[in-house]
Amino acid sequence: MAFVGGCTSHSDSPTWNGSASSAPATAAPVTAESAPPFTEPASYTYTLTHGCNDASPQGKYKVTVQSGAVTGAQRIGGAAPSASASSDVDLGPIEGQEGEEIDVPTLAELRDMAQTATDDGGQVTTTYDGKDGHPVKVVINVTDDSTGAECWTVADYAPAS
Repeated sequence: MAFVGGCTSHSDSPTWNGSASSAPATAAPVTAESAPPFTEPASYTYTLTHGCNDASPQGKYKVTVQSGAVTGAQRIGGAAPSASASSDVDLGPIEGQEGEEIDVPTLAELRDMAQTATDDGGQVTTTYDGKDGHPVKVVINVTDDSTGAECWTVADYAPAS
């Protein structure tokens, strides 16, 4: 399955570096202009929700990142595929799971997706954690249709100690 991509974050968003970060943040979300710089730790975990409908997301994943690469991504939820879906539509993993399957990004890759979409003229809204600057929500729309947005929400972010 292909990575749901072609998108990254604002050019004025926080900078990302490869060194370790401190304890998990709990501050209220902020915009790029008021977010502190984010230093991506070498190892961390987080939960990624893909989809703009919080009540019925397309997919939810528990993600482990080590040395700047996703080393584990377990699908832990998301909407079941529609019974009315065309046979041309890929409904997800062959192994009997329901829903979508994506190549789950690191937080740096999520930021890069938003930057690419911005550079390509897409509408991008990125919200960051007010304490450590990690992205908490990215909304990307590269279409002229307001219903064409793609959303990614980050929760339970925890740098490795």
